[in-house]
Amino acid sequence: MSEADTTQFTSEQVRHLASLVRIELTESEVEEFRSELASILSHIDALSEIDTEGVPPTNNGADLLNVQDSDAAQPAMPREAVLANAPQREDDYFRVHAVLDQS
Repeated sequence: MSEADTTQFTSEQVRHLASLVRIELTESEVEEFRSELASILSHIDALSEIDTEGVPPTNNGADLLNVQDSDAAQPAMPREAVLANAPQREDDYFRVHAVLDQS
């Protein structure tokens, strides 16, 4: 890969991407990702050179049918059966630790 290819992403752009996905990168990792991202873009550019004239658009290479189960109402399980293996329960409810900050 030439030096010109690694300039497709600046260090600041890589840091910005890292902040969006909530990861911290060292300076050496920033430079490594600059190179890797440039390589990915190079492969994408190569795909754009493929002649797709006459090829119909598709979202899947296989002929798949909708295999989802029907969304039919079913009787609920008995409450005692549902709560039978609960680690903690309070009356007819699961007891869980608070997950929201109250501040």
